[in-house]
Amino acid sequence: WDQERIALPPRGPLELPLTVLEVGCAGHFELITQAEKPDGDGFPLSTLPHGLPPYAMELVSELEQRFLSNPEWLPIHHFERSHSFWPREKDIQSLLEVDVTPVHSTLQAERNPTTGELLGFREALADNMGLSAKNSLSFQRAPGPPDQALRGSSTNYPFWPGGMDEPSLEQIEMREELEEEIDFEKELLTVPPGWKKGVEFTKQGIPFWSMASPGLLTLTSLLEALDNFELGASSDEEEKAEKDKKEEKRKKKKGKGTEDAPPQPAPLQRANSLEELVLKEVTQAPQLVPQASSAPPAAEPPKEQWAIPVDITSPVDDFYKRIPNPAFRWPFEPDVFQKQAILHLEKHDSVFVAAHTSAGKTVVAEYAIALSQKHMTRTIYTSPIKALSNQKFRDFKNTFGDVGLLTGDVQLHPDASCLIMTTEILRSMLYNGSDVIRDLEWVIFDEVHYINDAERGVVWEEVLIMLPDHVNIILLSATVPNTLEFADWIGRIKRKKIYVISTLKRPVPLEHHLYTGNSQKTQNELFLLVDARGNFLTKGYYAAMDAKKERASKHSQTFGAKQPTHSGSGPGQDKSVWLSLLDMLRKRDQLPVVAFTFSRNRCDDNAAALTTVDLTSSTEKSEIHIFFQKCIARLKGSDRQLPQVLHMVDLLKRGIGVHHSGVLPILKEVIEMLFAKGLVKILFATETFAMGVNMPARTVVFDSIRKHDGTNFRDLVPGEYIQMAGRAGRRGLDTTGMVIILCKAQVPEMADLHRMMLGKPTQLQSQFRLTYTMILNLLRVEALRVEDMMKRSFSEFHSRKDSKVHEHMIAQLSRTLASMEQVDLSGQLRDLEDYYQRVAELQETRQLIQKRIMESVNGMKALSVGRVIIVNNREHTNALGVILQVRHTRGLSLAHVSSDATNRTFTTLVLCEKTPEERGLAGSRTNGRGTPDVPLPDDLLLTKLFLPEGPCGHTLEKLNPADISGITTKTLRVIPERILDDFKKRQMPRFRCVCNWKGGFTQTPHFTSKPRCDLASLLLISMSFCLARYGPHLGGFSDPSLLFPLQFVRLRERRRVQEELARLLYLLSDQSLLLLPEYQQRVQVLQELRYVDAGGAVQLAGRVACEISNHELLLTELLLENVLTALRPEEIVALLSCTVCQHRTQGEEPQLPSTLKQVLFGCPSPFIGDGGPFAEIARLTDVQEGIIVRCIQRLDETCRDVRKAARVIGEPTLHAKMEAASNMIKRDIVFAASLYTQ
Repeated sequence: WDQERIALPPRGPLELPLTVLEVGCAGHFELITQAEKPDGDGFPLSTLPHGLPPYAMELVSELEQRFLSNPEWLPIHHFERSHSFWPREKDIQSLLEVDVTPVHSTLQAERNPTTGELLGFREALADNMGLSAKNSLSFQRAPGPPDQALRGSSTNYPFWPGGMDEPSLEQIEMREELEEEIDFEKELLTVPPGWKKGVEFTKQGIPFWSMASPGLLTLTSLLEALDNFELGASSDEEEKAEKDKKEEKRKKKKGKGTEDAPPQPAPLQRANSLEELVLKEVTQAPQLVPQASSAPPAAEPPKEQWAIPVDITSPVDDFYKRIPNPAFRWPFEPDVFQKQAILHLEKHDSVFVAAHTSAGKTVVAEYAIALSQKHMTRTIYTSPIKALSNQKFRDFKNTFGDVGLLTGDVQLHPDASCLIMTTEILRSMLYNGSDVIRDLEWVIFDEVHYINDAERGVVWEEVLIMLPDHVNIILLSATVPNTLEFADWIGRIKRKKIYVISTLKRPVPLEHHLYTGNSQKTQNELFLLVDARGNFLTKGYYAAMDAKKERASKHSQTFGAKQPTHSGSGPGQDKSVWLSLLDMLRKRDQLPVVAFTFSRNRCDDNAAALTTVDLTSSTEKSEIHIFFQKCIARLKGSDRQLPQVLHMVDLLKRGIGVHHSGVLPILKEVIEMLFAKGLVKILFATETFAMGVNMPARTVVFDSIRKHDGTNFRDLVPGEYIQMAGRAGRRGLDTTGMVIILCKAQVPEMADLHRMMLGKPTQLQSQFRLTYTMILNLLRVEALRVEDMMKRSFSEFHSRKDSKVHEHMIAQLSRTLASMEQVDLSGQLRDLEDYYQRVAELQETRQLIQKRIMESVNGMKALSVGRVIIVNNREHTNALGVILQVRHTRGLSLAHVSSDATNRTFTTLVLCEKTPEERGLAGSRTNGRGTPDVPLPDDLLLTKLFLPEGPCGHTLEKLNPADISGITTKTLRVIPERILDDFKKRQMPRFRCVCNWKGGFTQTPHFTSKPRCDLASLLLISMSFCLARYGPHLGGFSDPSLLFPLQFVRLRERRRVQEELARLLYLLSDQSLLLLPEYQQRVQVLQELRYVDAGGAVQLAGRVACEISNHELLLTELLLENVLTALRPEEIVALLSCTVCQHRTQGEEPQLPSTLKQVLFGCPSPFIGDGGPFAEIARLTDVQEGIIVRCIQRLDETCRDVRKAARVIGEPTLHAKMEAASNMIKRDIVFAASLYTQ
C-alpha cells in the first residue's frame, strides 16, 4: 500500500501555498511556494540581514542620488510624487476670533492737591500700548511674565539708563524737520540693511525715470515743473496758518540775538590811482582781523557743578524740627554727618558718604531702607563680596524684618522691600530688564573704594551707568582723596546733584606702635610711633632701632661675630615673638586682637604654633563647644570629621581663630560669630577680613607690612593699611585703638612707615574695560550704543567733563567762520591754498626737528657763548645773531641746572636796522620782502639772510629756543661782559652815537646752517628728509601778487578757526574714545565667529553668549560645536571645572577618561564629579578645603549658565544632563546654608 502512487488532480491557483518572506531589514519581500511540513513547521517569515548591519543614508547623499542624479524623481516629471496636501476645511467662525488688544485707556486718580483726599477717577487715554519688554526700553511697557519679574531675561530690553536723553516725540519731529532733502536721482540706496546684495534700478547707466520715450512727458518732469510754478497769493487760510507756524518754529530755533547782521562792506577809500589803492590794502593786511573777532565774545556757559560738598562742622540743631517724624530712630544720637545725610535723603537727593572706618556709615543705609518702606518702594543694597551680603542680611533682617537675599545659588524672600545682593547680580538684572527696577527708590553701594579692583571694578561703573533716572544713589566708602571728582562724574552722567559728606577724624583715634620683643625679657619693647593726634614720633622709631641693635650686639658677643647679626623669621623665632606679644597684651588687657597676615599658610602656621596658649576660661570653653556643635549639627557625619573641622575646634576652645579663603565657609561664619561675642581672643586673618566686616577689635597686629599683589612683593599702600588698621578701637568701649607692627627681622625704614601711616589713601581710579558680555548685551538693543557706555565711563571723565564748554565754543567758532570774508583764489593766487599747506607742514616739521636738536647733548653744546645763529621771530626775519649769555629761566647759571633745553634763554646780539624808525619804515615797505605773518619762500628756506637797507645796527634780545631757526658753524671770540656793559651804557641819551655804516653788501655772506648734533634717531632722519623735499616745492611757486599778504592772512585765520573747530569736534566725537580701537577689534572677533553680523545684529551664538557670565566665548563654542552633548554629566562637570579652578597643586594628576583627554589637551587637572564624599575629594589634592568649596560653587553657577544656554539653542538632552550635573556636585558641606540666613 505504501508503494502505491495516488494520482491527485492538479491544484488550482487558489490552492498554492503562497507565503511572503521578508528578507533582511531593507524592506525587500520574496514569494514562497513551499508547503508546510508534516509536523506543522513552516518556513520562517523573515530572515536576518547578511553582511554589515543596515545604516541610514546621509540626507545629502540621498538628495543627490534621488533628485539630482535621477531627474525622474523630480515632481516636474511625475506629479503624483509631488508634495501631498490636504483640503482645507472652511471655518467661518474663525474669522470672528481676534487677539485681545491692549486697553487704550486707563483710570487716573484725582486728588485734592492740598490734603491728598481722593476725589474720584477719570478715564485717560494711554499712549504706547504696544510696547513690551521685547521691543522697548520705556517704563510704559507692560510688565513681563511673573517668573521673569525678579531676574529678568536675556531677551528683554533694559530700561532706559538715566542721564541719557530719551528721544521724545517733539525731538523726533524736530529731527524730521532738520533732515536734509534727498536727491532721488543720485542718493538712492540700493542695498537694504543686513543684505549682502541689493537691487539696481538702472539699466546701462540710464536712470529708470529717464527710460520713457522721447515724445512722452514723464512724471518727474511734471513734478519739476510744479516745483517752479508759483500760484501767487493764496487765499487758503489753512495754508497761511501752517506757514506762520513754520515761521514761528524757525524763529524759536534761532532765538534772539543769534542772527548776526550781515557784514557791511568796508567804505571805499579815495586814492589818486588804482595802484595806490591796492598798495594801501596790502599795507594794512597784517592788521586785518576777522569781523567776528571784533564783536563782543559770547558769554561762556556756567560751569556745571554736580558734586556738592556738605559742611559737617556746623551742628544740625533743628534736625527734629525739620524731620518731626523720622522714618527710623536709633537708641543713640546720630552724628552730625549722619544727620546731614538723612536730611538729604528726605529731600530725595543722592549722597556720597566717605567716612572713616567704624564711623557709622551703615546708619545712612538703614535710614534709606526705612524710608523706602515708609514710601512703599524698594531698596537694593549691594556689596562687593558674598560673605558681606550674608552678614548684612542678618543685621537688616533683625532690624527691619522685610529683607530678602539674592546670591548666585540662594534666593530668600525675593518680594521683600529691601533686597541684598552682590553688584554682579544687580548688573545682570539691569541688562535683563528686571521689573524690580520699576519700584526701586534707592540703590546703596557699600565699600565703593572696591571699584579700584582690577578684575571687578568695571562692574560698579556698568551699574552706575545703567541705573534708570528715577533711582537715587547712596555711596558708602572709606575716606579717599578724590571724592568730589568721583561724585562729579556720577552726577554728570546721571544729570543729578550728588552731595558729598566726609568725616574729618575717626571716632576712636589710633595709636601706632613698633614691637621688637621676642622673649619674656623683651616682651615690653613696645614703642609709640604715631600718637592719637597723628604726630609722627621719631623718638619712638630711634628707640626701636636702638633696642634691635642692642640685642644684635649681645647676640654677637654670646655666639660669635660669624653668627647672623639679626634674628631671622623662622618658625621658632615667630613662635617666640607671638608668645611674648600675647603675654604682654593679656597683661595690659588689650585683647581681643586681629593679626593680619598676608599668607594663608602663614596664618595656619602661626595658629598651629601656639599649642601652649590658652586664652579662654572654662565657661567660655563650654559656650564655644555648645555653639560650635549647634552650628555643625546639620552636617553629615563624614563632614563633621573633616581634618579642618577637628583642628578648628581645638583652636577655638583655646580662643584662637583663623580666617582666610582656605577655611570652609561655614567655619568662617562660626569664627566671625564667636569673635563678635568676644570668645575668640586672637584671630589670624588675611586682608579680606577688613573688607566691610563690622567686627572691630581692641588691637590690630601686622605680621608684616609687605604683601604679594599677584605680580611681586611690595609694601602696603596707605589705603590698605588704613583699611586694616581701622579695625582697632571699639566705639563706646575703647578710648584709643592700638595698632602694632612686628619687627621680626629689621625695623622698617622711617620713610616707608611715615608714607604708609600718614600718606594719602589711594584715589578712586577707573578700571573700566570692554567685555564681550557687555558688547553683546548692548548690541542686541538698537537704541543703546557701546560708544555711549564708553563715553560715560570714569576713564573718559576728564576728557568729557568740558563737553558743554566745547559745544559752546563750537557754536561760537561756527558763527565766526561764517562771518569771515572769503579768500580770493583767482589769477596769480590760484595756488595759495597749496602754498599755505606747504608752509604749515614746513614750519611744523622744522619745529619738531628744532625741539629734538635743542634737547640733544650736541645741540646744547653748540648753543654756547660766541655761536652765530639765525633768528626768526616777530621782530627779526633770518637775522644773524651772536650768543652772549645762556641762562636758565629761573635765573640760575647753566652750570647749576640740568640739561633742560626748554627752560633756557639766550641773550643774543642781533643784526638789525639802525634806528627804530627805520625798522618800522623797512617793515612797511614790502618790496617783495615777507614778514613773520606772511612768509615768502626765500624766508622759509633760509636762502637769504637779513641785509639792512640803511645804516647797520644791532640790538640785544633775550631769545627762547623757538626763536632760533638755525645754528651756523661759525663761532666768534667775544667778551660778553664788555658787550653787555657797553650796550647798557649806550642806552643812555648822552652815550648814544651814530655810525655812518652803509649796507654795501650786494650778496649775502655764506654761512652753513648745519646743526651740530647727533641725528641717530630714525625720526629725526625721516623729518630731515621731509624738510629737504620742501625746497623744490616752495621754489616752484610763482611770484606773489600785491594782494598776496591780505589773502594769506585771511586764509591763515580761516584755517586756524577750522583747525580749532575740527579739534573740538574730534573731542566730542566717538573717534576720541580711548577704548574705541579695542572695541572695533572685539567687534571684528565677534563677526569672525558669527556672533554678530556685518550690520551689528546679534545672532544665535551671540544670544547664547549673553546667557553665560564667565568665559562666554569659550563655553559658547563648546556648546555650538556639540562637544558637551556627547559626554556624560560627570565628564561635563570635569571639563567645565577647568574654567573655574586655576590653583597650582603639587599632587599627581588624576587619570582621565579618553573622551576627556581629547578635549583637555594642555588644560589643568579637572575636578571630576563622581558623587563621592567631600572628605575623599579633599584628600585627592593639597588645595585647601575652602578653595575647593568656592570652586565647586562657581562650577555650579557655570552649570546653571550652560543649562540656560542649552534652552536657548533647543538642546533638551544637554539641558537634562546639566540639571543632573548640578545635582551631582552639590555636596553637603559645600552647599550648606549660611548661618546668617538661619
